[in-house]
Amino acid sequence: MSFSRLLKGSALVFQVACGVQLFTEYVAEFTWCFGPSMLPTLNMTGDVVAFEHLTQRFSKLDTGDMVVALSPTDPSKLVCKRVIGVAGDKVCIDPLSMHRQYITVPPGHYWLMGDNLNNSTDSRVYGPVSGGLILGRVFARIWPSPKWLGNGMEEI
Repeated sequence: MSFSRLLKGSALVFQVACGVQLFTEYVAEFTWCFGPSMLPTLNMTGDVVAFEHLTQRFSKLDTGDMVVALSPTDPSKLVCKRVIGVAGDKVCIDPLSMHRQYITVPPGHYWLMGDNLNNSTDSRVYGPVSGGLILGRVFARIWPSPKWLGNGMEEI
């Protein structure tokens, strides 16, 4: 194998790696979701979901969107939750509580909750989540059974 062929092959690998890095940084990426908090929308055993970064750059997240975010209690972990309230919305802190209290979501923040309210650590525990912690909007389950995931409020 000649040096020039090796150099061309290396350049191609480098270009592909750069393209993949740019795509995952600015367009979309995949992650595993484990746990019971998003039942029945996602399985407990580890679905692979795709999430995109474009909505936050060119539009805005809306109530009902499912998002992937850095955990406010442990930034080394990711959480997958649903947007219940955006900045300025008045939301019920815990709809399962007999003594309901309300909070207005502060500017630049979101109120996130799991679909399985009985088994979810979410904004009811850690409060409003800064928009800077949100990595992207989930748009599809890739594995085990591929499915487009729209805004959870579409049927209402």
